[in-house]
Amino acid sequence: MSRRLTVVQLLPALQSGGVERSTLEIAQALVEAGHRAIVVSAGGRLVASLQAVGGEHIRLDIGKKSPLTLTRIGALRRILSDIGADIVHARSRLPAWIGHWAIARMPADKRPRWVTTMHGLNSPSRYSRIMTRGERVICVSNTVRRYLLQHYPDTPADKLRVIPRGIQPSDFSRRRQVDRDLRAEFARSFPQIAGDGPLLFMPGRGTRLKGHADALKLLAAVRTQGVDARLWMLGASEAERSDYLQELKNLAASLGVADAVAITPPIALSGTIYAVSDLVLQLSRKPEAFGRTVIEALSVGVPVLGWAHGGVGELLAELQAEGGVPPFDADALATRALQLLRQPPVLPINMPYSLQAMQQATLSVYQELA
Repeated sequence: MSRRLTVVQLLPALQSGGVERSTLEIAQALVEAGHRAIVVSAGGRLVASLQAVGGEHIRLDIGKKSPLTLTRIGALRRILSDIGADIVHARSRLPAWIGHWAIARMPADKRPRWVTTMHGLNSPSRYSRIMTRGERVICVSNTVRRYLLQHYPDTPADKLRVIPRGIQPSDFSRRRQVDRDLRAEFARSFPQIAGDGPLLFMPGRGTRLKGHADALKLLAAVRTQGVDARLWMLGASEAERSDYLQELKNLAASLGVADAVAITPPIALSGTIYAVSDLVLQLSRKPEAFGRTVIEALSVGVPVLGWAHGGVGELLAELQAEGGVPPFDADALATRALQLLRQPPVLPINMPYSLQAMQQATLSVYQELA
């Protein structure tokens, strides 16, 4: 880009999650390229991280589902005008509506260009349609692109840009073998994962959509075959979801695997944690838009087993075909798990989904419009 741009990203808050992570990654890339990166949101614990990479934050709650949020259209319009925004990039539906209405009433010669990103497979509706209205619409996978064109067929395909999420390879360096010492270190806190048998690792927050019950049933099936497998469900234990946690504990007890399952709170997820495992599970019952877990695990050199739908199925088909199983076929899942544990597959050496590639592709979209 030949001139310094002011790019404003809109989202509900900066607390946690994949959308927020992508927002910070693009802010960092903008600053490093000499541009001004601003985020408008209700704030949150990641504001400090944004500021640490040189980004700016303007506090305005444009994501709360309340009629009062509509009163902030004028405030957002004034912000965009005062800072001389060149690009406005909306990453969530309600902020996108607020941004759309704010921009629409600006003078044509002062109006910033408009970008949206479809991060998820939201239920088709007039409300969700706003995410197709950008002058450029970024899709985080081919799965999302197909979904968009299926449900919004009037969307011009030539304005869609598929930009997969990416990882920093140095954060997920490849292992030579399972890190038994590190596993033993974690086992001091979580004795359920101790032992020499294979460790199944399933990161994900405590929600039924992540398929924890499927993982517990898989563990039981594998253990009935004489394999002393253990399961670590990292992130499934959350204070605000105590009823769900008890539900999982009850299921584990009924399956006879309670002593072989660690259900723990979320902690900072890094490549070192993947390295303790023999097999990573991605069993979301709702199709994921992308499936970052797949590329993180494969980068470290750990095979993945998951339902072959959505972005996870797309990535597995490309990178590790043996890991994809027809959705919700429990027998096929157990059979494939045993196969992968007994004969680990050959995994890709180079991971094509890098953070730098994602950042550069997004900045190129801005360049198209600027």
